[in-house]
Amino acid sequence: MQQLGVTFGIMLAYWIGYGTNFIGGTRTTQKALAWQLPWIIQGIPAVVLALGTLFMPYSPRLLVNKGRDAEALATLSYLRGLPVDHELIRIEFLEIKAEAIFNRRILEQRYPQLVKQGGSIWIREIMGCANLFRTGDSFRRTAIAGIIMFFQQWTGIDSIIYYAPFIFENLGLSSNSVSLLATGVVGVIMVFASVLSMVFIDNVGRKPLWIASCTGMGLSMLIVGIITAKFSSDWPTHAAGGWAAIVFVWIYIANFAYGAGPVSWTLISEIFPLSTRAKGTAIGATSNWANTIVVAYTVPPMIRNIGWGTYVLFAVFNVFSILFVYFFVPETKGKTLEEMDLVFGSHTSREETALLAAIQEEVGLAALLRGDEKEAVARREKESTTDSV
Repeated sequence: MQQLGVTFGIMLAYWIGYGTNFIGGTRTTQKALAWQLPWIIQGIPAVVLALGTLFMPYSPRLLVNKGRDAEALATLSYLRGLPVDHELIRIEFLEIKAEAIFNRRILEQRYPQLVKQGGSIWIREIMGCANLFRTGDSFRRTAIAGIIMFFQQWTGIDSIIYYAPFIFENLGLSSNSVSLLATGVVGVIMVFASVLSMVFIDNVGRKPLWIASCTGMGLSMLIVGIITAKFSSDWPTHAAGGWAAIVFVWIYIANFAYGAGPVSWTLISEIFPLSTRAKGTAIGATSNWANTIVVAYTVPPMIRNIGWGTYVLFAVFNVFSILFVYFFVPETKGKTLEEMDLVFGSHTSREETALLAAIQEEVGLAALLRGDEKEAVARREKESTTDSV
Protein backbone atom coordinates (compact mmCIF):
# COMPACT_ATOMS: atom_id res chain seq x y z
CA MET A 1 0.00 0.00 0.00
CA GLN A 2 2.89 2.37 0.71
CA GLN A 3 4.25 1.86 -2.80
CA LEU A 4 0.79 2.36 -4.30
CA GLY A 5 0.30 5.61 -2.40
CA VAL A 6 3.69 6.93 -3.48
CA THR A 7 3.17 6.04 -7.14
CA PHE A 8 -0.34 7.53 -7.16
CA GLY A 9 1.08 10.82 -5.87
CA ILE A 10 3.82 10.75 -8.50
CA MET A 11 1.24 10.14 -11.23
CA LEU A 12 -0.85 13.12 -10.10
CA ALA A 13 2.22 15.35 -10.09
CA TYR A 14 3.18 14.29 -13.63
CA TRP A 15 -0.27 14.94 -15.07
CA ILE A 16 -0.60 18.28 -13.29
CA GLY A 17 2.72 19.26 -14.87
CA TYR A 18 1.46 18.14 -18.26
CA GLY A 19 -1.82 20.05 -17.92
CA THR A 20 -0.32 23.34 -16.73
CA ASN A 21 2.16 23.20 -19.61
CA PHE A 22 -0.66 24.47 -21.88
CA ILE A 23 -1.36 27.67 -19.92
CA GLY A 24 -0.88 30.44 -22.48
CA GLY A 25 0.35 28.00 -25.12
CA THR A 26 3.32 25.68 -25.40
CA ARG A 27 5.75 28.00 -27.15
CA THR A 28 6.75 31.66 -26.77
CA THR A 29 3.28 32.69 -25.54
CA GLN A 30 3.41 30.33 -22.56
CA LYS A 31 2.62 32.09 -19.27
CA ALA A 32 4.80 32.00 -16.17
CA LEU A 33 1.83 30.42 -14.41
CA ALA A 34 2.55 27.25 -16.43
CA TRP A 35 5.44 26.46 -14.09
CA GLN A 36 4.33 28.52 -11.09
CA LEU A 37 1.04 26.67 -10.64
CA PRO A 38 2.64 23.22 -10.09
CA TRP A 39 4.85 24.81 -7.42
CA ILE A 40 1.81 26.31 -5.71
CA ILE A 41 -0.20 23.06 -5.91
CA GLN A 42 2.60 20.96 -4.41
CA GLY A 43 2.79 23.40 -1.51
CA ILE A 44 -0.86 22.88 -0.55
CA PRO A 45 -0.43 19.37 0.97
CA ALA A 46 2.64 20.61 2.85
CA VAL A 47 0.68 23.49 4.39
CA VAL A 48 -2.24 21.18 5.26
CA LEU A 49 0.15 18.72 6.93
CA ALA A 50 1.92 21.49 8.84
CA LEU A 51 -1.36 22.93 10.14
CA GLY A 52 -2.74 19.45 10.81
CA THR A 53 0.12 18.65 13.18
CA LEU A 54 -1.15 21.41 15.48
CA PHE A 55 -4.30 19.38 16.07
CA MET A 56 -2.71 15.94 16.24
CA PRO A 57 -2.65 14.21 19.64
CA TYR A 58 0.57 12.77 21.01
CA SER A 59 1.32 9.21 19.98
CA PRO A 60 -0.06 6.66 22.49
CA ARG A 61 3.31 4.87 22.33
CA LEU A 62 5.15 8.04 23.30
CA LEU A 63 2.75 8.65 26.17
CA VAL A 64 3.14 5.08 27.47
CA ASN A 65 6.93 5.35 27.25
CA LYS A 66 6.71 8.49 29.38
CA GLY A 67 4.45 6.78 31.92
CA ARG A 68 1.36 8.81 30.96
CA ASP A 69 -0.95 5.81 30.65
CA ALA A 70 -4.22 7.67 31.29
CA GLU A 71 -3.46 10.11 28.46
CA ALA A 72 -2.51 7.21 26.20
CA LEU A 73 -5.86 5.52 26.87
CA ALA A 74 -7.75 8.75 26.23
CA THR A 75 -5.86 9.28 22.97
CA LEU A 76 -6.60 5.74 21.77
CA SER A 77 -10.26 6.24 22.63
CA TYR A 78 -10.32 9.50 20.63
CA LEU A 79 -8.50 8.04 17.62
CA ARG A 80 -10.64 4.89 17.43
CA GLY A 81 -13.93 6.58 18.31
CA LEU A 82 -14.61 4.03 21.08
CA PRO A 83 -15.12 4.33 24.86
CA VAL A 84 -12.05 4.08 27.07
CA ASP A 85 -13.31 0.84 28.62
CA HIS A 86 -14.06 -0.80 25.26
CA GLU A 87 -12.37 -4.19 24.91
CA LEU A 88 -10.57 -3.26 21.67
CA ILE A 89 -9.15 -0.12 23.29
CA ARG A 90 -7.95 -2.10 26.29
CA ILE A 91 -6.33 -4.74 24.09
CA GLU A 92 -4.51 -2.17 21.98
CA PHE A 93 -3.39 -0.24 25.05
CA LEU A 94 -2.03 -3.38 26.71
CA GLU A 95 -0.22 -4.33 23.49
CA ILE A 96 1.49 -0.93 23.52
CA LYS A 97 2.20 -1.23 27.24
CA ALA A 98 3.71 -4.71 26.82
CA GLU A 99 5.91 -3.52 23.95
CA ALA A 100 7.18 -0.56 25.99
CA ILE A 101 8.08 -2.83 28.92
CA PHE A 102 9.65 -5.31 26.49
CA ASN A 103 11.91 -2.64 24.97
CA ARG A 104 12.92 -1.39 28.42
CA ARG A 105 13.84 -4.88 29.63
CA ILE A 106 15.82 -5.65 26.49
CA LEU A 107 17.84 -2.49 27.16
CA GLU A 108 18.27 -3.49 30.81
CA GLN A 109 19.56 -6.91 29.78
CA ARG A 110 22.08 -5.59 27.28
CA TYR A 111 23.17 -2.35 28.98
CA PRO A 112 22.42 -2.76 32.72
CA GLN A 113 24.97 -0.14 33.77
CA LEU A 114 23.49 2.46 31.45
CA VAL A 115 19.97 1.88 32.78
CA LYS A 116 21.22 1.89 36.37
CA GLN A 117 22.88 5.27 35.85
CA GLY A 118 19.70 6.64 34.29
CA GLY A 119 21.17 7.66 30.94
CA SER A 120 19.28 10.18 28.82
CA ILE A 121 16.77 9.05 26.22
CA TRP A 122 19.22 10.07 23.47
CA ILE A 123 21.93 7.82 24.88
CA ARG A 124 19.42 4.98 25.12
CA GLU A 125 18.39 5.47 21.51
CA ILE A 126 22.01 5.46 20.38
CA MET A 127 22.71 2.27 22.32
CA GLY A 128 19.58 0.77 20.79
CA CYS A 129 21.08 1.44 17.36
CA ALA A 130 24.35 -0.09 18.53
CA ASN A 131 22.47 -3.38 19.00
CA LEU A 132 22.32 -3.60 15.21
CA PHE A 133 26.09 -4.19 15.14
CA ARG A 134 26.71 -6.09 18.40
CA THR A 135 26.67 -9.61 17.00
CA GLY A 136 27.46 -11.24 13.68
CA ASP A 137 23.84 -12.05 12.86
CA SER A 138 22.68 -8.52 13.74
CA PHE A 139 25.39 -6.99 11.58
CA ARG A 140 24.47 -9.27 8.67
CA ARG A 141 20.81 -8.27 8.89
CA THR A 142 21.75 -4.58 9.03
CA ALA A 143 24.14 -4.93 6.09
CA ILE A 144 21.44 -6.62 4.01
CA ALA A 145 18.99 -3.79 4.77
CA GLY A 146 21.50 -1.11 3.80
CA ILE A 147 22.72 -2.85 0.64
CA ILE A 148 19.21 -3.72 -0.56
CA MET A 149 18.29 -0.05 -0.40
CA PHE A 150 21.57 0.90 -2.10
CA PHE A 151 20.70 -1.34 -5.02
CA GLN A 152 17.08 -0.18 -5.06
CA GLN A 153 18.30 3.32 -5.89
CA TRP A 154 21.17 2.36 -8.19
CA THR A 155 18.88 0.33 -10.42
CA GLY A 156 18.26 3.86 -11.69
CA ILE A 157 14.66 4.39 -10.64
CA ASP A 158 14.88 7.91 -9.27
CA SER A 159 16.83 9.07 -12.29
CA ILE A 160 13.67 8.30 -14.28
CA ILE A 161 11.21 9.64 -11.70
CA TYR A 162 13.08 12.93 -11.16
CA TYR A 163 14.32 13.60 -14.66
CA ALA A 164 11.84 11.84 -16.96
CA PRO A 165 11.12 14.90 -19.18
CA PHE A 166 14.87 15.61 -19.49
CA ILE A 167 15.58 11.95 -20.29
CA PHE A 168 12.80 11.75 -22.88
CA GLU A 169 14.09 14.91 -24.57
CA ASN A 170 17.51 13.26 -24.73
CA LEU A 171 15.85 10.27 -26.39
CA GLY A 172 14.60 12.39 -29.26
CA LEU A 173 11.36 14.00 -28.05
CA SER A 174 12.04 17.60 -29.03
CA SER A 175 8.58 18.85 -28.04
CA ASN A 176 8.21 19.72 -24.36
CA SER A 177 4.53 18.76 -24.45
CA VAL A 178 5.26 15.30 -25.86
CA SER A 179 8.03 14.65 -23.32
CA LEU A 180 5.66 15.64 -20.49
CA LEU A 181 2.98 13.38 -21.97
CA ALA A 182 5.46 10.48 -22.05
CA THR A 183 6.28 11.31 -18.43
CA GLY A 184 2.58 11.15 -17.52
CA VAL A 185 2.46 7.64 -18.98
CA VAL A 186 5.29 6.71 -16.58
CA GLY A 187 3.01 7.65 -13.66
CA VAL A 188 0.08 5.58 -14.95
CA ILE A 189 2.30 2.53 -15.50
CA MET A 190 3.71 2.83 -11.97
CA VAL A 191 0.25 2.85 -10.40
CA PHE A 192 -1.04 -0.19 -12.28
CA ALA A 193 2.18 -2.17 -11.77
CA SER A 194 2.10 -1.34 -8.03
CA VAL A 195 -1.35 -2.93 -7.84
CA LEU A 196 0.11 -6.09 -9.40
CA SER A 197 2.80 -6.18 -6.70
CA MET A 198 0.10 -6.56 -4.03
CA VAL A 199 -0.96 -9.78 -5.76
CA PHE A 200 2.48 -11.18 -6.52
CA ILE A 201 4.53 -10.43 -3.42
CA ASP A 202 2.93 -13.04 -1.14
CA ASN A 203 2.29 -15.62 -3.85
CA VAL A 204 5.59 -15.55 -5.72
CA GLY A 205 7.93 -14.63 -2.88
CA ARG A 206 10.36 -11.78 -2.29
CA LYS A 207 13.50 -13.14 -3.95
CA PRO A 208 11.91 -14.40 -7.19
CA LEU A 209 10.04 -11.12 -7.57
CA TRP A 210 13.21 -9.08 -7.02
CA ILE A 211 15.20 -11.20 -9.48
CA ALA A 212 12.47 -11.03 -12.14
CA SER A 213 12.08 -7.30 -11.60
CA CYS A 214 15.79 -6.49 -11.83
CA THR A 215 16.20 -8.78 -14.84
CA GLY A 216 13.50 -6.80 -16.65
CA MET A 217 15.01 -3.48 -15.55
CA GLY A 218 18.55 -4.50 -16.47
CA LEU A 219 17.57 -5.66 -19.95
CA SER A 220 15.49 -2.52 -20.50
CA MET A 221 18.35 -0.22 -19.50
CA LEU A 222 20.80 -2.16 -21.66
CA ILE A 223 18.52 -1.86 -24.70
CA VAL A 224 17.99 1.86 -24.07
CA GLY A 225 21.76 2.28 -23.85
CA ILE A 226 22.34 0.41 -27.13
CA ILE A 227 19.65 2.41 -28.96
CA THR A 228 21.03 5.68 -27.58
CA ALA A 229 24.60 4.78 -28.58
CA LYS A 230 23.49 3.97 -32.11
CA PHE A 231 21.04 6.78 -32.89
CA SER A 232 21.56 9.68 -30.47
CA SER A 233 23.72 11.59 -32.94
CA ASP A 234 20.73 12.00 -35.28
CA TRP A 235 17.39 11.44 -33.53
CA PRO A 236 15.29 13.35 -36.12
CA THR A 237 16.03 10.74 -38.79
CA HIS A 238 15.68 7.86 -36.31
CA ALA A 239 12.41 8.77 -34.59
CA ALA A 240 11.36 5.11 -34.44
CA GLY A 241 14.52 4.29 -32.49
CA GLY A 242 13.76 7.08 -30.02
CA TRP A 243 10.24 5.81 -29.45
CA ALA A 244 11.57 2.26 -29.02
CA ALA A 245 13.89 3.54 -26.27
CA ILE A 246 10.98 5.32 -24.61
CA VAL A 247 8.88 2.14 -24.66
CA PHE A 248 11.71 0.28 -22.91
CA VAL A 249 11.86 3.03 -20.29
CA TRP A 250 8.16 2.37 -19.68
CA ILE A 251 8.88 -1.38 -19.44
CA TYR A 252 11.67 -0.58 -16.98
CA ILE A 253 9.25 1.44 -14.82
CA ALA A 254 6.69 -1.39 -14.77
CA ASN A 255 9.35 -3.86 -13.64
CA PHE A 256 10.41 -1.62 -10.77
CA ALA A 257 6.89 -0.88 -9.57
CA TYR A 258 5.80 -4.53 -9.29
CA GLY A 259 9.11 -5.79 -7.91
CA ALA A 260 12.14 -3.98 -6.54
CA GLY A 261 10.10 -1.03 -5.25
CA PRO A 262 7.77 -2.83 -2.81
CA VAL A 263 10.01 -5.87 -2.26
CA SER A 264 12.88 -3.81 -0.83
CA TRP A 265 10.70 -2.25 1.89
CA THR A 266 9.07 -5.59 2.68
CA LEU A 267 12.39 -7.41 2.98
CA ILE A 268 14.03 -4.98 5.37
CA SER A 269 11.03 -5.10 7.70
CA GLU A 270 11.03 -8.91 7.85
CA ILE A 271 14.69 -9.77 8.48
CA PHE A 272 14.98 -8.17 11.94
CA PRO A 273 13.84 -9.53 15.33
CA LEU A 274 11.37 -7.59 17.45
CA SER A 275 13.92 -5.63 19.48
CA THR A 276 15.76 -4.14 16.49
CA ARG A 277 13.08 -4.05 13.78
CA ALA A 278 12.22 -0.35 14.04
CA LYS A 279 15.83 0.82 14.11
CA GLY A 280 16.94 -1.71 11.49
CA THR A 281 14.23 -0.53 9.12
CA ALA A 282 15.31 3.05 9.84
CA ILE A 283 18.89 2.17 8.82
CA GLY A 284 17.55 0.78 5.56
CA ALA A 285 15.49 3.93 4.96
CA THR A 286 18.56 6.06 5.66
CA SER A 287 20.51 4.13 3.04
CA ASN A 288 17.64 4.62 0.60
CA TRP A 289 17.49 8.38 0.99
CA ALA A 290 21.26 8.85 1.13
CA ASN A 291 21.60 7.08 -2.21
CA THR A 292 18.60 9.01 -3.57
CA ILE A 293 20.54 12.24 -2.96
CA VAL A 294 23.61 10.87 -4.76
CA VAL A 295 21.53 9.71 -7.74
CA ALA A 296 19.67 13.03 -7.90
CA TYR A 297 22.89 15.03 -8.15
CA THR A 298 24.92 12.73 -10.40
CA VAL A 299 22.47 11.63 -13.11
CA PRO A 300 22.12 14.91 -15.08
CA PRO A 301 25.89 15.36 -15.54
CA MET A 302 26.22 11.63 -16.29
CA ILE A 303 23.67 11.87 -19.11
CA ARG A 304 25.35 15.00 -20.49
CA ASN A 305 28.88 13.58 -20.32
CA ILE A 306 28.62 9.83 -20.95
CA GLY A 307 25.16 9.63 -22.52
CA TRP A 308 24.32 6.02 -23.29
CA GLY A 309 26.86 4.85 -20.71
CA THR A 310 24.48 6.02 -17.98
CA TYR A 311 21.90 3.42 -18.97
CA VAL A 312 24.51 0.68 -19.29
CA LEU A 313 25.79 1.55 -15.80
CA PHE A 314 22.30 1.10 -14.38
CA ALA A 315 22.01 -2.22 -16.23
CA VAL A 316 25.24 -3.37 -14.55
CA PHE A 317 23.93 -2.38 -11.12
CA ASN A 318 20.81 -4.46 -11.80
CA VAL A 319 23.00 -7.48 -12.54
CA PHE A 320 24.93 -7.01 -9.29
CA SER A 321 21.68 -6.62 -7.35
CA ILE A 322 20.43 -9.94 -8.74
CA LEU A 323 23.64 -11.69 -7.67
CA PHE A 324 23.53 -10.11 -4.21
CA VAL A 325 19.92 -11.11 -3.56
CA TYR A 326 20.38 -14.60 -4.98
CA PHE A 327 23.45 -15.45 -2.89
CA PHE A 328 23.14 -13.36 0.29
CA VAL A 329 19.50 -12.48 0.97
CA PRO A 330 17.20 -15.09 2.55
CA GLU A 331 13.62 -15.61 1.41
CA THR A 332 11.30 -14.15 4.04
CA LYS A 333 7.94 -15.17 2.57
CA GLY A 334 5.86 -17.05 5.16
CA LYS A 335 8.71 -17.30 7.67
CA THR A 336 8.25 -16.74 11.40
CA LEU A 337 10.71 -14.76 13.50
CA GLU A 338 12.14 -18.02 14.83
CA GLU A 339 12.66 -19.36 11.31
CA MET A 340 14.49 -16.17 10.35
CA ASP A 341 16.70 -16.72 13.40
CA LEU A 342 17.68 -20.15 12.06
CA VAL A 343 18.65 -18.55 8.76
CA PHE A 344 20.93 -16.07 10.53
CA GLY A 345 22.23 -18.58 13.10
CA SER A 346 20.67 -16.80 16.08
CA HIS A 347 18.27 -17.52 18.94
CA THR A 348 17.30 -13.89 19.49
CA SER A 349 13.70 -14.12 18.32
CA ARG A 350 12.93 -17.24 20.36
CA GLU A 351 14.21 -15.59 23.53
CA GLU A 352 12.47 -12.30 22.75
CA THR A 353 9.18 -14.01 21.91
CA ALA A 354 9.26 -15.81 25.27
CA LEU A 355 10.03 -12.54 27.07
CA LEU A 356 7.22 -10.71 25.28
CA ALA A 357 4.76 -13.52 26.10
CA ALA A 358 5.71 -13.29 29.79
CA ILE A 359 5.19 -9.52 29.76
CA GLN A 360 1.81 -9.92 28.08
CA GLU A 361 0.80 -12.25 30.92
CA GLU A 362 2.16 -9.76 33.42
CA VAL A 363 0.11 -6.80 32.16
CA GLY A 364 -3.06 -8.86 31.73
CA LEU A 365 -3.15 -8.86 27.93
CA ALA A 366 -2.92 -12.64 27.61
CA ALA A 367 -5.74 -13.10 30.14
CA LEU A 368 -7.91 -10.58 28.29
CA LEU A 369 -7.32 -12.37 24.99
CA ARG A 370 -8.25 -15.66 26.68
CA GLY A 371 -11.48 -14.07 27.87
CA ASP A 372 -10.50 -14.24 31.56
CA GLU A 373 -11.86 -10.85 32.60
CA LYS A 374 -11.23 -11.22 36.33
CA GLU A 375 -7.58 -12.15 35.92
CA ALA A 376 -7.08 -9.33 33.41
CA VAL A 377 -8.53 -6.78 35.87
CA ALA A 378 -6.45 -8.16 38.74
CA ARG A 379 -3.25 -7.97 36.73
CA ARG A 380 -4.09 -4.46 35.51
CA GLU A 381 -4.68 -3.27 39.08
CA LYS A 382 -1.42 -4.87 40.17
CA GLU A 383 0.41 -3.16 37.32
CA SER A 384 -1.16 0.20 38.24
CA THR A 385 -0.10 -0.25 41.87
CA THR A 386 3.44 -1.10 40.80
CA ASP A 387 3.60 1.96 38.53
CA SER A 388 2.34 4.28 41.27
CA VAL A 389 4.95 2.97 43.69
